[in-house]
Amino acid sequence: MIPIKIAGSTGKRSAPTADISDAAGVAAKYLQAGSLNLTALPPLSLYIHFPWCVKKCPYCDFNSHEAKDGHTFPEQEYLDAVRADLEMSLPLIWGRKIYTIFIGGGTPSLMSAAGLDRLLSDVRTLLPLDSDCEITMEANPGTFEAEKFKSYRASGVNRLSIGIQSFNERHLKALGRIHDDNEAKRAVEIALDNFDNFNLDLMYALPSQTLEEARQDVETAMAFKPPHLSLYHLTMEPNTLFAKYPPALPDDDASADMQDLIAELTAANGYQQYEVSAYAKTGHRARHNLNYWEFGDYLGIGAGAHSKISFPHRILRQARYKQPKAYMEQARLGAPVQEEHEISRDDMGFEFMLNTLRLHGGFDPNLFAERTGLSLNAIEKTLNEAEAKGLLYRDYKLIKPTELGQRFLNDLQEMFLKA
Repeated sequence: MIPIKIAGSTGKRSAPTADISDAAGVAAKYLQAGSLNLTALPPLSLYIHFPWCVKKCPYCDFNSHEAKDGHTFPEQEYLDAVRADLEMSLPLIWGRKIYTIFIGGGTPSLMSAAGLDRLLSDVRTLLPLDSDCEITMEANPGTFEAEKFKSYRASGVNRLSIGIQSFNERHLKALGRIHDDNEAKRAVEIALDNFDNFNLDLMYALPSQTLEEARQDVETAMAFKPPHLSLYHLTMEPNTLFAKYPPALPDDDASADMQDLIAELTAANGYQQYEVSAYAKTGHRARHNLNYWEFGDYLGIGAGAHSKISFPHRILRQARYKQPKAYMEQARLGAPVQEEHEISRDDMGFEFMLNTLRLHGGFDPNLFAERTGLSLNAIEKTLNEAEAKGLLYRDYKLIKPTELGQRFLNDLQEMFLKA
């Protein structure tokens, strides 16, 4: 947590091409008196979105677009737009340090080594980074080239998040992935050669998946000894090919058996489940994602990126234009933000609890006032109701979902819509 400050910097940096003398004027409307009272600003992260993929997966609802011929996209034009977007955002975060960076997509590992180096160079030129800044990049098997990943590491990426999804070739085909099981294993080997810190993403409850196949996937992943695992239940998201043409999935009982198996296997191998889908070895929790779940701040730049930025008396949300072409055009015109609104007092409790209730270890009750600018009394009635239903545990230093609350998390979160 850092104290509120409006101008100045914590490190030397070159002035961006945008006129920073306008910073105070641009931020002035957000610094006026408002309905909240934050005594300190939360930690600030940076999210950078790269919108292209070789192929759109049928389950994916992220802002991703198939690159021309699978690999061709306007890299330099896009990086120009991202830099312009970042420069225009500086007045909103002036003087604040960046503690984590996440380059997501899409498939950021399609970016050239020179492109990634330029991107991080631009970021360092414009922003003060914490000396221990976690810089994560998403990467998909099928795009792994050993030399390119050595260059990524040399440019400053110090954590990878690898979208394996499965080590089973049949399931990979059903998920529309461009890699096979051997490429998946090769990708992890390249990561092991170049990175001390990395995450493996896997899905379970896949089309026609058996309990034994789920076991094999998790055990194969753990054999590489990754510091972090993300294990997601496949869901049918709206506006995806799977939503339109649903595959045959394991039933609820089979899915629950897989979830129980995952809990057993990860615990036996030294992984702590600290969030709904996140499992980590000691000291390797995903710091960027933790900042989201603890209702921290993040500046999102790039096509379709979202931001949450706190000021002393209000909290602002933004969304960029989603289509890459529209985003690049709007960035050139000086207006990459398509939507912007303040979080209302009435919505604040739900927004906070929607994130923090995902944490298995819960949160300190004082965090609510620190991050929302409101008293805990604002959600007291709903806290009592959730506790009475056995969904929530609370005392003077901890609020967390019970085991029952974890199993019925959506129901618990929805209770705070009425708070």
